[in-house]
Amino acid sequence: MLSLVSTPIWNLEDITLRALRTLREADLVICEDTRHSGTLLKHFEISKPLQSFHSHSTREQAKKLVERAQNEQVAYISDAGTPGISDPAYLLVQEAIEQGVKIEVIPGASALLTGLIGSGLHMHDFRFLGFLPLKKGRQTLLKSLKDKDYTAIIYESPHRIEKTLSELSDTFWSDYQICLARELTKIHETYHRDTLENLQKEAKKGVFRWEIVIIF
Repeated sequence: MLSLVSTPIWNLEDITLRALRTLREADLVICEDTRHSGTLLKHFEISKPLQSFHSHSTREQAKKLVERAQNEQVAYISDAGTPGISDPAYLLVQEAIEQGVKIEVIPGASALLTGLIGSGLHMHDFRFLGFLPLKKGRQTLLKSLKDKDYTAIIYESPHRIEKTLSELSDTFWSDYQICLARELTKIHETYHRDTLENLQKEAKKGVFRWEIVIIF
């Protein structure tokens, strides 16, 4: 069986009892970064063989890993949060479906849902866009958002946030209301609810560190 196990975003208290049981029962834990995940498992006194599977891994690697799930308990964890959200877990799921391997999803923390709920923006219709393309298709995607009638959620890194806010300002208008959620579930978790113009000024000061969730 292949188990997709959600792990904390930052706050280790957010892990679930079911997630811990699944990891303890696993014969193999697949993860994006073995050092990062090894630290997480060590905190919970779990010792398991780790195998990396990341964005540069191949479909053939996915096939071999899933083959083990035919006769063993195999768990997959991402670097943080729910597997399959901006990580390569979907390749493992697709391969498991093709091989007829049973799949279970262990729900838990999710940065996109945490950010959306705390933003104060409407949630009856929303779309998650992940990270914006770095080059090809970026401007086309931004232009397509101009007349949207739903709440959009994107992830962004601190060193690109100023550029992204500037592009969003060009797409919408300077007093367009958005929310930037940073350091989610940490002690200094903050929701910046303001206009694009004001948040651009804050970005220039370098106040946005760590990965950011933008809701607009």
